[in-house]
Amino acid sequence: MKKILVIHYSQSGQLTEIVNNIAMPISEGDAEVDYYKIALEKEFPFPWNKSAFFDAFPESFLQKPRKLKAIPAEILHKKYDLIILGYQVWYLSPSIPINSLLKSPEAKIVFKNTPVVTVIGCRNMWIMAQEKVKYLLNDCGSKLVGNIALFDRHIIHISVITIVQWMFTGVKKKYLGIFPKPGVSQKDINESSKFGSVIAESLANGNHDTLQASLLKINAVKIKPFLVLVDKRANVLFGKWAKLISEKGEAESPKRHLWLSLFNYYLLFAIWIIAPIVFILFLLTYIPFLRRINKDKKYYSSIELK
Repeated sequence: MKKILVIHYSQSGQLTEIVNNIAMPISEGDAEVDYYKIALEKEFPFPWNKSAFFDAFPESFLQKPRKLKAIPAEILHKKYDLIILGYQVWYLSPSIPINSLLKSPEAKIVFKNTPVVTVIGCRNMWIMAQEKVKYLLNDCGSKLVGNIALFDRHIIHISVITIVQWMFTGVKKKYLGIFPKPGVSQKDINESSKFGSVIAESLANGNHDTLQASLLKINAVKIKPFLVLVDKRANVLFGKWAKLISEKGEAESPKRHLWLSLFNYYLLFAIWIIAPIVFILFLLTYIPFLRRINKDKKYYSSIELK
């Protein structure tokens, strides 16, 4: 019997529902499935308040770990045939709980020599966060064999409005009765079990070499070239902001409140003013850069590591 470990961290419950749906066809087959939900010694609030939300930015982007509650011994000392790792994206990086796990000594025990399928649930930009996870998994001695990325399909500016309302109220609903529900659509969540069926087949065959190709055939990953461009550029700018703010003080320090406020205004300016201009420039240069765009789409759809 194959032994599978499902690891994730979720505040709203959206990612929990996704990974449970993916695991369902696997657990119904010849497999034993264990679940581990990451827990921190000091949890982040949900719903978020504005101060805590922005204060999490520097440590999220710089991938600074927090102290975890102990991983159960029965999980830590069991050898698994596959790990399904579900994670959120915080500020273009894997969330602090995921970073904290993958940078822990225990991760090198759990993940070593074990195939991993990553499952992402996010607003829309996940490309560079996944690159960071690839490196972390590599450091743990594991092998990435598959990736599934589910995201909010609405346009950037709509999803910004709806996600903010969700994060600050804790309620997933149609804002003002006119905006769409935030996050991954319920249809996509419900249909995510199809990925589990493909993973179960790969487990039965005992070969994961073609797993990602099989997942791609059922739309496990959809690459939007404009978002790849924005993600890359924003990572450069976020890096400068994160370093500057972290130098002003530790997490929750009043010494960095002013700089976090400035970052807040910068984000608003970038989203509502800069992003539309960049989109127009992207459209104007699409044909000249088509070869590079297609190359990026192929790479970021894959499980390769540059």
